[in-house]
Amino acid sequence: MARNARKRISYVLPLANSAGGHRLGVNGLAVDPGNATLYSGGRDGVICAWDLQLDLRPKHNEDSDPFADSSAPDYKPPPTQFRQQVQAHTHWINDIVLAQDNQALVSASSDITVKLWRPAAQDILPPQTIGLHTDYVKRVASPGPNENWVVSGGLDRKISLWDLNGAGKKLQIAVGDDENTAKGSVYALAANSSIIASGGPESIVRVWDARTGKRVTKFVGHTDNVRDVLITQDGDTIMTASSDQTVKVWSMTAGRCMYTLTMHNDSVWSLYSSDPQLSIFYSSDRSGMVAKSDVRNCPEMDEGVSVAVCQEHEGVNKVIQAGDYIWTATSSSSINRWNDVETAADVALPESYKWHRSSVATTRTRYPSPPTASPPPGGAVPKIPFKALLRMSNTAPFPLFSAKDPEASTMYSVASARKPSEVLSVADSGMVVPCRDLPDFSIEGQNGLIKHVLLNDRRRVLTLDTAGEVMLWDLLQCAPVKSFGKRHLEDVVLEVNTRETVAHWCAVNTRTGSLTCVLEENYCFDAEMYADELHLEEKIEFREDQRINLGKWILRYLFSNLIDEEIKRDEDFRNMLLQEKASGLNRAKAPTSIHIPETPINGWKEAASGPTSGSTIRATSGFHLPLNTPGMSIGLATPALPPTSVGHGPQQTMSLPSTTEEGSQLEKTQTQQSQAKEGSDYFSAYPATNGNGKAQSSTETSADPSQEALPQSPAMEDTPGQTKKGKALFSKKFNMSFNMKKFSTTSPIPETPKPIATDEKSEDSDSRSSKADERVIEDNFHGVVQKIRLGYEEQVNLGALTITSQIAPSLPNETPVLKPPATTTILIQEDRPDSGGVADLFEGHVGSLGQQADLIEKTAPVWLADVLLRLQNQTPLKDIVKVSFILEPYQNQLPSISTDGYIPLFVPSDTVVRTANTAISNNRLNANRMLRARKILAYVAERIEPAPEKEDPNALKPEEYLELYCNNQLISPTMTLASIRAHVWRGGGDVILYYKSNGRREIKHAPVPGTPPAPRSTAASEGKASSDAGRSSQHSSRGIIEGRAL
Repeated sequence: MARNARKRISYVLPLANSAGGHRLGVNGLAVDPGNATLYSGGRDGVICAWDLQLDLRPKHNEDSDPFADSSAPDYKPPPTQFRQQVQAHTHWINDIVLAQDNQALVSASSDITVKLWRPAAQDILPPQTIGLHTDYVKRVASPGPNENWVVSGGLDRKISLWDLNGAGKKLQIAVGDDENTAKGSVYALAANSSIIASGGPESIVRVWDARTGKRVTKFVGHTDNVRDVLITQDGDTIMTASSDQTVKVWSMTAGRCMYTLTMHNDSVWSLYSSDPQLSIFYSSDRSGMVAKSDVRNCPEMDEGVSVAVCQEHEGVNKVIQAGDYIWTATSSSSINRWNDVETAADVALPESYKWHRSSVATTRTRYPSPPTASPPPGGAVPKIPFKALLRMSNTAPFPLFSAKDPEASTMYSVASARKPSEVLSVADSGMVVPCRDLPDFSIEGQNGLIKHVLLNDRRRVLTLDTAGEVMLWDLLQCAPVKSFGKRHLEDVVLEVNTRETVAHWCAVNTRTGSLTCVLEENYCFDAEMYADELHLEEKIEFREDQRINLGKWILRYLFSNLIDEEIKRDEDFRNMLLQEKASGLNRAKAPTSIHIPETPINGWKEAASGPTSGSTIRATSGFHLPLNTPGMSIGLATPALPPTSVGHGPQQTMSLPSTTEEGSQLEKTQTQQSQAKEGSDYFSAYPATNGNGKAQSSTETSADPSQEALPQSPAMEDTPGQTKKGKALFSKKFNMSFNMKKFSTTSPIPETPKPIATDEKSEDSDSRSSKADERVIEDNFHGVVQKIRLGYEEQVNLGALTITSQIAPSLPNETPVLKPPATTTILIQEDRPDSGGVADLFEGHVGSLGQQADLIEKTAPVWLADVLLRLQNQTPLKDIVKVSFILEPYQNQLPSISTDGYIPLFVPSDTVVRTANTAISNNRLNANRMLRARKILAYVAERIEPAPEKEDPNALKPEEYLELYCNNQLISPTMTLASIRAHVWRGGGDVILYYKSNGRREIKHAPVPGTPPAPRSTAASEGKASSDAGRSSQHSSRGIIEGRAL
């Protein structure tokens, strides 16, 4: 059986408000020349739209603006302005592409989704998911402006075609299946209306039929990963770029590689061309160089001209061109714009250089095309610098130094075909100098987080951003706390870290440039902190040593608006039920009678003496079923009773007696909350209950053990005739890990909704038969709301006149008020069991969750609803993690706690666990890892001192006159066992602790070793809370160590 997909909650802490732009590197670029708009997709998951304020349309002489001379020496094009941005993805955006005549922007991301955004639509919606892969989506391609589909590929070795009009997946291609290979990841993708070309780490270029998905052919020739691919408009030529430093040109007609271009000396990452025949194309590599190649009017492609346009400081992930400009995307958050180079111009060839391989006239037999830019004044066309020239292939013509010294000629020849390892050994005169040394304009990005350290308290995080600034964040306040300026992150960690040990409750990452906290059901409720360590603005009374669950605390206020909305809806639903009950529960405009043809009615009266109206006959025995009899399927067709008498006189409605199936009413039981208040120490693990306060080992006489327990308010009195249901043992133990799909007393049924069915076996069980209605309980947040509302309906059916709300969010004394920023992003995600990816089911903000309640109910998990809405705010029950320790007097200055020889005759399973040598010594103990040192000292004080005859309110507390040591270090009274083990003991085995007196009080030794403890401690050992068993300064710490707290 496949594992169910697990859902998790993530929240993203908002960064400081700043100008728009990316915070991390940019991976994708797309340009809309008609609207002069540039789109960029970054590693921060953001898509930005930029207003270029340039005329990027093809220029004609008659269209030129006489007042704007862009070729003037002092001409400066207007700066690019930020237009809008959208947080499209929750992971890196790897590629973007424009489709449907530039009206649709499609993005591919490592969050395994393909999304569609229409920025020019009238009602701008956030990007919508149109496709889902099972691993990172690396590339997306469009077949052309007139097609209504796009194609995507990624690490799941699948190529999928997605309909842009909402029809979903049109076609899926399994790469490598026909070759029985486990490889096939897609790193390069291109498409036209008839074929799709893909490439990846196998160094193979595969061509597929876009209509059938069948492979047309494959090309083998590259020796490293294929990183990009282009297809001509007619589909006859394919161009590929590879990490083997080459660009290859393949012919579909010839079925082979036609040219291998070697103008790059490093891994080629990106290709771009707007020419239908790829006559002019741009390429970029890992070293940051961008090359422009022009092969127009050349009989052989390698006879064209290739020019180094510009040099970036790091690898160029994407290069695009429009008009007279080129844009480059790198791992920087900024985007650079460069002036294009006119390749139709002549090469400025120095003296003593000539074209090698033949004369220029015979090898470059093409007619120079008109320049794409306006010529400068005087009509002079700038020539291509000689040092910017690149050799397209080893056989291509290239100007070499024609000196008589053969060694010099050889040197320049080698320089033109150098390899990366040989670059530094070439003389400066042979180095390539790009045409553009500086960008024409830079679109500045913002600073994003790139590194983080979660501190020991697991509530604060230190981050480092791209500007080198170190910032301290609070995960509970969802805001930055302090800036440490530009410093080394490791140095600041040593300053601000504490000696605390808190259980793992959240995962933190900065992969999108922001701080993201991920909460999983398995561990998000494992961590606690003491309430007296909080620094709150409002004064709140807490219990002594009260602890607060961190996961429950933050979820309570991240979803506070949702809780308010659910409370409002709950109140409306309860009022509606009561109003329907008050109005008689009759259908609106129900007829008072149903006319049927006159026929003899046997078994009653003769037709002649019966009613002449043909009305539905009613029994005359004086006993009438109520119209709303549960489970009676004919109730919907039974005429409604008249308000008074319509020829029949007043009728008495009598309720049926309870049936055997119902059983007797369950006794009123104690809720878990009241039990916690009366009979358990705070450190105790609540025993697993079945919904009515009893232990799991007890067996309930519930009508149906498979049904879920309906929450019951502690303040609500039992309604006569109301039956409580206990929660099934199995489902309670795992706290809905395997959620019930049906609310039904019948045998398991399919999950598909069915019409309401009646129980034909027992017509008398009318008060119970309504539960046989096969109502589907959804396995999500809404399913919990459904169960609560079903409980309300049962109460009304059983005659309740008032309904108490079963939604009870935690109070401030349990979860103090937090105020996370309204712009904090909330994500509901789902782990896909069949892949390594995580799918986003919902995205919203803290301030707007109330308006999105319907969507949250459909996507949020059951465990979130249990924590937010249910009584006791149920969290998954887990075994308490304990720490074993040995307690000894320091240098035997005080009596040993093991000399009394007291060993309880009955040791419950949740009490202290001792080894086999307990008959000799009982100083080896274990307790909850969150137990504080002062509780241990209070336990010591009880064991070595006699019980005081009367309480002294001014008496010193045990931590004031006793001290605890570990590894010769004085232990703070507020330090927990977990912190002692992790930061002081720092080893395996039992932690050895020593206690001694500090001399502030005389220790009165226990008079007779071996006597049982004083009667005041027995209440604690039997499970009573220390605060209720005795109000002494020691607070019955024996109950903490030996009792329920362990």
